[in-house]
Amino acid sequence: MMFSLAPELERDCIVLADWPLCRVLLMNDSQYPWFILVPRVNNVKEIIDLSDDQQLQLWQESSTLSHMLRDVFIPDKLNVAALGNMVPQLHVHHIARFKQDKAWPKPVWGQFPAVPYDAEQLRILKSQLSL
Repeated sequence: MMFSLAPELERDCIVLADWPLCRVLLMNDSQYPWFILVPRVNNVKEIIDLSDDQQLQLWQESSTLSHMLRDVFIPDKLNVAALGNMVPQLHVHHIARFKQDKAWPKPVWGQFPAVPYDAEQLRILKSQLSL
């Protein structure tokens, strides 16, 4: 069966790349540098549902993305979380947080309506991250 994203992720995110295991998504909310890794494995809800090799690959890709975000955005804190309460498909959020961001110190979920990226913002962001 071909891999497919959960409808909510499809609707709310921009696909940036496919890495060896994960699809790299950008949450279409320009208020925060907010990225999501989704293992391209169907019917997986929890990290422990992945094989041992897939779990290792996920953490390697998470580390790669985290380093990219820290190097490019120089955040005050990186938030990395796999919640899945609203979207059960396994996905791992990576959010560069800043003390001056709109939601600080609260979580970004549901705090404010999303502000979509425009074409120029997307171009710059992809260039910064080499994606």
